[in-house]
Amino acid sequence: MATEPQTKPSGAEPEKLKIYFLPNLFTAGNLFCGFVALTQIVEAKLTPDALGHVNWMPIKVALAFILLACIFDLFDGRVARMGGHESPFGREFDSLADLVSFGVAPAFLVHRVVLHNALPEEYVELGWFIASIYLICGAFRLARFNCLSAMNLPGAGKDFLGFPIPSAAGLVASLTLFIIKLNEKEKDLGHWGWLLPSVLIFLSAMMVSEVKYPSFKAFGLRSSTTFLKLVVVALFAGSLLILREKILYYVLPLFFTGYLLYGFVRPHISRAWRREIEEDEDDADGAT
Repeated sequence: MATEPQTKPSGAEPEKLKIYFLPNLFTAGNLFCGFVALTQIVEAKLTPDALGHVNWMPIKVALAFILLACIFDLFDGRVARMGGHESPFGREFDSLADLVSFGVAPAFLVHRVVLHNALPEEYVELGWFIASIYLICGAFRLARFNCLSAMNLPGAGKDFLGFPIPSAAGLVASLTLFIIKLNEKEKDLGHWGWLLPSVLIFLSAMMVSEVKYPSFKAFGLRSSTTFLKLVVVALFAGSLLILREKILYYVLPLFFTGYLLYGFVRPHISRAWRREIEEDEDDADGAT
């Protein structure tokens, strides 16, 4: 028997769109960083000077802003959850910002520093195509996440379905910084540069894959911790103090690569170790 659709009482107030200031301010910072990164990539002059050297500084600035966008993206969701201010508007705004900062910017970056000059003129369309694959897969990844989140389905909660696009952009940016460091005094990135398009294609496949990654949403300022996690955090903080700027060139590529590979080894480790790595004590104790 068909039922009539429920309607709101005639005197009821229409539901208002909720836009929370602080979380969306972090998201706006993410979007701003993506825009600045794009401007730096466009304005970079990558032709060698009289000595055969390339000024990589604009590209380094662009990479720094992509990594800074990752930090803004890390905090906007946590601020929203801590204040109970998650909203559909925030989710959509975050996805739009992510598409610019972590989709358009890394794709254009790899095209600009590698594919634009390295490919023969008759294959210039191939460079566009390779870069566009990453962008399209990133957009698909964000759209799928929003649908899963709106429908309250697995893949948008404690576990992410597919490699997160901010982590993909972080890997591309940190790996580019490392390759520039190796070839800073050369006229181009050499054979190392071809690693970037290969990684871009692999990350495209990983973003739309069904490999599950922990979201670490349980971690926050009020989270308790275990001794192992405390040791790991202490070692990471110590490396920041000792290595300083070298952390960008060596540790960050290892960090993002480790997270990428963790999705493959995660199903093969014990539940106890997974709980130790991914959950805080309060969350683990309260799980049902």
